Amino acid sequence: MVNSVLRKPLPLTSLNHISLVCKSVEESINFYENVLGFVPIKRPGSFGFDGAWLFNYGVGIHLLQCDNTDNLPRKSEIDPMDNHISFQCESMEAVERIIEEMKIKYVKRRVEEGGLYIDQIFMHDPDGFMIEMCNCENLPVVPLGSSACLRLPSVIKQSNSKQSLLKLSSNTEHREGFPIYG
Repeated sequence: MVNSVLRKPLPLTSLNHISLVCKSVEESINFYENVLGFVPIKRPGSFGFDGAWLFNYGVGIHLLQCDNTDNLPRKSEIDPMDNHISFQCESMEAVERIIEEMKIKYVKRRVEEGGLYIDQIFMHDPDGFMIEMCNCENLPVVPLGSSACLRLPSVIKQSNSKQSLLKLSSNTEHREGFPIYG
């Protein structure tokens, strides 16, 4: 249970990596490198277990070899309501064409919110972990509280400072559905 006396959140800066337990590190490296464009990077040699580190798009993926593959959950149906990681993409059409060429099974969805459309494509990695590709930048990030402090990735920061904190309030102006950050 989180102590309700806590007044400030942890001083986080960004998502560093996700760790995924896999039945075959080599098979997963192949998927993340050749399908999603991740690059294998040096991993400390002092770990006492097999694994691999990959990096791209500002986030790392740490693959951990499972000791007993019978303990891994078996997933065959693609369920967008399952745990997943989502990647913003440049072109949903290109993503769909490429994964069809690769003969990767996927589910496509479209979400509408106030006249804005979000396209989503869901697929599994070799171990059944859900991967989403989307054009989620179409939907503005609007805090629900009366006042919030958001840390935005450098690709969408509107200042040249090393860390840009944006104060948003419930009366934030919007232009064509997108918040204006001042």
